[in-house]
Amino acid sequence: MQPIQIKRTQHRLLPNARRVLAKPYFVGEETLLPGPSRAGLLMARILAIPEAELSELNVEILQRFEGRHDDFIQMLEHQCEMVSHHIPEVALVSAGRRLLIGACFTHEYSVEAAALFNPSIVLAPDQQGLAIGSKRFVMSLRAVGEGHLSSIEFRSGVLDADGEITFDAVGPRLVGGRRTMPEHFDKQDFSSKLLEQGAINDLSSGVLSRLDSKFTFEELEKSLSVLKEYGPPSAISFETAKIIHVLASSNYVTTFPADSDVAERVIFPAGPNETRGMEDARFVRFVAADGRITYYATYTAYDGFNILPQLIETEDFVRFTVSTLDGMAAQNKGMALFPRPIDGKYVMLSRKDRENLYLSFSSDVHEWDDFTELYGPQAPWELLQIGNCGSPIETEVGWLVLTHGVGPMRRYAIGALLLDLHDPRRVIGSLSKPLIEPDENEREGYVPNVVYTCGAIVHADQLIVPYGFSDAGVAIAQLVLSDLLEALLSSRRPKLGRSSPPA
Repeated sequence: MQPIQIKRTQHRLLPNARRVLAKPYFVGEETLLPGPSRAGLLMARILAIPEAELSELNVEILQRFEGRHDDFIQMLEHQCEMVSHHIPEVALVSAGRRLLIGACFTHEYSVEAAALFNPSIVLAPDQQGLAIGSKRFVMSLRAVGEGHLSSIEFRSGVLDADGEITFDAVGPRLVGGRRTMPEHFDKQDFSSKLLEQGAINDLSSGVLSRLDSKFTFEELEKSLSVLKEYGPPSAISFETAKIIHVLASSNYVTTFPADSDVAERVIFPAGPNETRGMEDARFVRFVAADGRITYYATYTAYDGFNILPQLIETEDFVRFTVSTLDGMAAQNKGMALFPRPIDGKYVMLSRKDRENLYLSFSSDVHEWDDFTELYGPQAPWELLQIGNCGSPIETEVGWLVLTHGVGPMRRYAIGALLLDLHDPRRVIGSLSKPLIEPDENEREGYVPNVVYTCGAIVHADQLIVPYGFSDAGVAIAQLVLSDLLEALLSSRRPKLGRSSPPA
């Protein structure tokens, strides 16, 4: 059989340090010991500036920054309001001084200054106004900035009838979303997650017992406040209350201005589980049994010490609901949801032990307890570990799963498996050699010798694979889908799971 021909396009998405997001700068997080907080000291210095000098200071601020952000003055006013508890007499503070306060508690963050990589791609919600045979897409990207903090960015564009790719223009501005808490929490789900965290005890059970089956964040806070009646908390109760707060705060909604472009939107880490970043979002266009379409993305939340798989849900890429994933199968990186139910259940790929591929079934997209080992490292290029490269793609002959394998010298390459269409626990084909591996122009970067994708798409009988190379940027590979499927079908069929080697 002839080798599968891989076409690398001329597209390159590279980090652009000029794309900055204005975000809160809470100097109050640091304290001078012993003494008042830095925020309090800073506020005292701002309040001591004579009124006559404020105008000149603010003119300079506006000249330097207003043209770089939408609604800049309103943004500074909002930030001033966020720190107003540090102002002794808020009502007496002039508009000019409020603007300066807002500016002192705001900073620009270059979200992709360090890296831009690990994309996934899906068909966009809006397919209106296109030429026959063309499709509009949305691509997610992992952006890394100062402090190696990861956030989620987007690009958009069009695939024409021949599979040629055109990206929409990307403007210089970015907008952050407005974060709110969910309308309610489900007590059963919340309790299950506390159990996983080892936080079910008399205290947490008491807190939950005072709540209905559906409760709000405010009701949770009220139930927790009852603890104060019993005096200073013990170490155990303090830690339990902390876990309850962390879990609740890890579920939130981020909403962007409807008139913003998708490439302007940045989902920036917000929950306590993701204080060091949101990594490797795998977006999928999920079609329910009734035809309703929801875009899901699994990603890894990282707090500097621990990782936690989380879920994003959206219908329009404007409003995003973020929630925790529960269950024994939701314990590690690399979860990827199938694009439709199978036998009435959600199906998820995972890598529970960080080395092998697993398959999970669930009646609830947030709860994952059932898991079966699917496939493990077998070929030399995947000796260290194997994982998925995004959600499976449905074809006429089976579920196409792109994989990543890690081999000697921690070199990453992309491979492929084929799963039975009706029973995805059956591996019916696998490639013995990598499909895509780093070429000489892709080996150098922040993390060398890596190619990695979080999701591909099929259009015009072509498999279109955007991939990150060496954590330095994003490239795109194209190949004929039927050639890949033929290679997979002609390979030796492994038995169920990982018992037989690939061809």
